[in-house]
Amino acid sequence: MTTDQSIDQQAAAGRPVRVMVVDDHPMWRDAVSRDLAEAGLDVVATAGDGEEAVRRARACSPQVVVLDLNLPGLSGAEACRQVVANDPSVRVLVLSASGEHADVLEAVKSGATGYLVKSAGREELLDAVRRTAVGDAVFTPGLAGLVLGEFRRLAAEPPAPAAPVVPQLTARETEVLRMVAKGLSYKQIADRLVLSHRTVQNHVQNTLGKLQLHNRVELVRYAIEQGLDDGI
Repeated sequence: MTTDQSIDQQAAAGRPVRVMVVDDHPMWRDAVSRDLAEAGLDVVATAGDGEEAVRRARACSPQVVVLDLNLPGLSGAEACRQVVANDPSVRVLVLSASGEHADVLEAVKSGATGYLVKSAGREELLDAVRRTAVGDAVFTPGLAGLVLGEFRRLAAEPPAPAAPVVPQLTARETEVLRMVAKGLSYKQIADRLVLSHRTVQNHVQNTLGKLQLHNRVELVRYAIEQGLDDGI
């Protein structure tokens, strides 16, 4: 069963998305946890440092981890890398005071599927967590373009030798993949193709399985490397 299917079944059963909040400032951590809980999300754990985050994520199996980068001991980026390595279905939304390009790119390379700066409002955060839970790559305005630009830069580098055989995608999967590579949300893709949101999610999940990728950020990078971000 895919994570998206699990989320849909939970929603149908009235069960909220499971979230863990990681931040070394107790007041901020408590405030974010309270906002999420009051909005109906299930805050299953909190952590104040990177090592604690890795341990609790393994024990509590959250679907979304809201993670600060500036953590004592194990860095937020390394904590993200370990959490995703332990369970690739976990989605990490970085919530950081830093909007520095280097921090954003490090977070994405560590496995984060979204990045929000702490100046974001309460509703923006809630929307970002919900969208992250269903597979959208969510970034503070202006940062999504940075990530796409970095993927394009990496794609322009000389390819590695002995490239693996690429699995065959259907015409519809390829069409959806092209739109994912352009940074469109699931809702935008569904509207353009006159499909349901769920059908778009299914196409993305099938493509992830065929390509043996873990999340939408990896999928965007793959699509750009294949030159699928042109046109549309």
